[in-house]
Amino acid sequence: MNTVIYTRVSTDQQTTASQEHELCAYCDRRGWQNIQNYSDQISGAKFIRPGLDALMAAVRVGKVERVIVFKLDRLGRSLPHLALILDELARHNVALIATSQGIDTSHSNPVGRLQMNVLMSVAEFEREIIRERVNAGLAAARARGVKLGRRASHNWTPADVQALKARGLGVRAIARELKIAASSVWTMLRAEPEAKAA
Repeated sequence: MNTVIYTRVSTDQQTTASQEHELCAYCDRRGWQNIQNYSDQISGAKFIRPGLDALMAAVRVGKVERVIVFKLDRLGRSLPHLALILDELARHNVALIATSQGIDTSHSNPVGRLQMNVLMSVAEFEREIIRERVNAGLAAARARGVKLGRRASHNWTPADVQALKARGLGVRAIARELKIAASSVWTMLRAEPEAKAA
């Protein structure tokens, strides 16, 4: 089992050296060895981060005992994102330590476990607020007469599709012409021979 440190800066003009120095010194004081280092030079708003993705892959296969960061915002791009990471770490019995914030979610630290539960509760609250705003926005749009979702394909018949096919158009070209999904075109093309056979 390894101790992992994760560092991140937002741009390639910045360096993770100060974070690494602080985290390595923390590990030395605790007597932890076999330190693995993952880092990213990328905005925390990015969904794909090679260093974080590699770290979480190691967590999933049981190679990590604890993850150490300088601050929580180095790890998660937002509270909901951080909650997802915390949840996955908890499910794999991996502790998270934020050295500059006094956070340690190790099983031996009940205060740290409380901190993690509070963070996850706040994140769940934020997700619910976002969901309510989205639903309210959709309801307001419907009230204004905005039609949501993909345009219905029932305005077109298999005969319309067959006529375009007879002109030499392919499935994608027909879909563009009728402004419907290619899957709907395939469905209508398959339906026509079945209708003739009946």
